[in-house]
Amino acid sequence: MKLYDYKMAPNPRRVRVFAAEKGLDIPLVDVDLGAKAQMDDAYRVKNPQMIVPALELDDGTLLTESVAICRYLEELHPTPNLFGDSALERAQVEMWNRRMEQEGLAAVAEAFRNTVPGFAGRALPGPHDYDQIAELAARGQARLAHFFDDLNAHLATSAFVAGDRFTIADITAYIAVDFAKVAKKRPDDSQPALIAWRDKVAARPSAAA
Repeated sequence: MKLYDYKMAPNPRRVRVFAAEKGLDIPLVDVDLGAKAQMDDAYRVKNPQMIVPALELDDGTLLTESVAICRYLEELHPTPNLFGDSALERAQVEMWNRRMEQEGLAAVAEAFRNTVPGFAGRALPGPHDYDQIAELAARGQARLAHFFDDLNAHLATSAFVAGDRFTIADITAYIAVDFAKVAKKRPDDSQPALIAWRDKVAARPSAAA
């Protein structure tokens, strides 16, 4: 298998960190989003969604969407468990991971993609073009502020995002917090629990993936 990747994008990084936690070394194929390589005919034929990450299996099957790829890897390599090992824990991990996507990653994307000139006419990824909307950029900034405050409050009473151990929800949250720098948002002194958790996750070897 091989992973179509772009080092600067948050969603491929989610898969790289997840794979690193599993001890997997998946060959990477760079798709330079900065040069719009995702729109090249060769990649567009392979992946009409024109997004990364995409995991190509040995038989040519292509899996897209970060969580779907991570679920596949979890099925193949169940240890260490990162999606939950009971019905309740799986539901809790799913709940928190989805919240980190919606409240964190989506807010960064809203603030960033509706502001940067390079995304003019490409405010959403994928095969269709959408104009930037300045009001959405402002809303993204407001959402990010709430995301940081809410996550700080949660982590003041929880060792990790979905409970007392590291899961995919921490991967999503960590990358959302780190990627927020592109929207000029970083944790500050009013968010000590968030900073302590961020530093704890950053110290894991997988964070460098």
